[in-house]
Amino acid sequence: MSKMKDFGGGRDIISDLPDALIGHILSFLPTIEAVATTVLAKRWKPLLSFVHSLDFDDSLCLHPAKTNEEKRTNATSFMRFVDGVLALQGNARIYKFRLNGKHIINERWVLDWIQNVLKRDVSDIRLYVSSCSDGFDSSFYHLPPEIFVSQTLVTLIIMFEGDINISVEREVSLPKLKTLHLYHFKIKLSTFNKLISGCHALEELMMINWKWDESSEPEPCFVTIYLPSLKILEYCRFERYDEANDKVSLLFHNPKVVYLEFFDSIADRYQRVSFDSLVEARLGIRLTYDQVHDHLETEYYVSSKEKSNVTNLLTGICNVKILYLSDETLEVFGCCRDTIPVFNNLIELTIQTKPHIIWKPLPAMLNNCPNLVTLIFEGMHHIYSDRCEDEDGCLCRYPTNFVGGVVARPCLSSSPVKVLKILNFGEICDVHEDDVDDEDDEDEEFVYCLREQIEHVEYFIEKMPNLEQVILCYYTSNDEDVMKVFKKLENLPRVASTNCKIQLISDNLSLSCNVSD
Repeated sequence: MSKMKDFGGGRDIISDLPDALIGHILSFLPTIEAVATTVLAKRWKPLLSFVHSLDFDDSLCLHPAKTNEEKRTNATSFMRFVDGVLALQGNARIYKFRLNGKHIINERWVLDWIQNVLKRDVSDIRLYVSSCSDGFDSSFYHLPPEIFVSQTLVTLIIMFEGDINISVEREVSLPKLKTLHLYHFKIKLSTFNKLISGCHALEELMMINWKWDESSEPEPCFVTIYLPSLKILEYCRFERYDEANDKVSLLFHNPKVVYLEFFDSIADRYQRVSFDSLVEARLGIRLTYDQVHDHLETEYYVSSKEKSNVTNLLTGICNVKILYLSDETLEVFGCCRDTIPVFNNLIELTIQTKPHIIWKPLPAMLNNCPNLVTLIFEGMHHIYSDRCEDEDGCLCRYPTNFVGGVVARPCLSSSPVKVLKILNFGEICDVHEDDVDDEDDEDEEFVYCLREQIEHVEYFIEKMPNLEQVILCYYTSNDEDVMKVFKKLENLPRVASTNCKIQLISDNLSLSCNVSD
């Protein structure tokens, strides 16, 4: 039996455990707490070399600082702490290295740390560096070349807000890499294709806010993502990264991808888009300033080339079952509504609405979703335009005497949707100047928006014959407003469904009722 040590009547059983087991236990603690145990006794000091998982977080290490000088001193102290821990461990094997640094003042130190852990056969690297204030342009920094030939890396997640370069001099070989997340990187298209070609086991790829380096690149420039093992793909480049996209052609051929998140401006060409196993997709495509050929009051016009590009992208994801469309995507779809493909497998559609975005593409979208079960609106923002007068130009209740006092909407009367859900119901939108008097305050603006949103919901209930459930998520603590909305919906004079349950959920209440034909 192991000898028990007695300290003031207590038994120190842990100190008698094997070194490797104590190191394993300490690996579950933040590294600053694991290091603190070394002051317990001489017995504990060398145990740090057995800690195989390092987790550094400068928010746990730094004292509150008021001046810039104090912040810089704190940051320097933290980086020296990381240096000291790595030095104490020597060449001991490490499995995981995680760094959350909000106040890193020199990213070159971070790149040195990466080299250190790569030499020790690390399998999991996760770096989140949100600022760099050393006065140097970090775009001159490059990831160490050793990172692209690691035979042990399984997970690599790096977020640098300073736009680090990726440069590959030799062939990439990452045979065990399954998860790759890279944020804020600058890379040549040819280098990216080389990088992807060396990741044969990759299952999850996230590319967030990359800059394409077009220097010395041939035209056209192709980005090829062909990974037979890939299951999750997130390709998100936001507006400040649009400048090079008009020369980029994308090729996606990923037969096993089940989740896709794609936010980008329209590429020069979608050479091929194929996602045969897609289950869920979030789509956010937008027009750049140069791609907008004619900006009318509420609509955009795009060229036939861009229209064809959007159609090719949609055709490649038309097997999807769950789809999210951003408000910018609605804007683009408005230019391509006559070429939207059929989504036979789609059962859930979420639509983000924002002020000044018209609903022109929604009728075509609903008509091309023959098996849609759940329709979700993220907000109920709507702006009237001349398109609202056409029966296939909108989903709103346009106040014109065509049929039954309003415009007929065949896409609603033939809709298979059973569940209608409205998120952010009652959210304030912009109001037209003619709709309110100059002295009207914010409360009256809210009343106007709420009344319009209630009318939209009433119209859906009146026209959609297969509705079984309507859910309104009304995030307010004003119970009186909630009750007024509920009573109005509860007493609808006309509904299309034989039996529909209406549920109104607020901060304090959850109300429901059944309405029927």
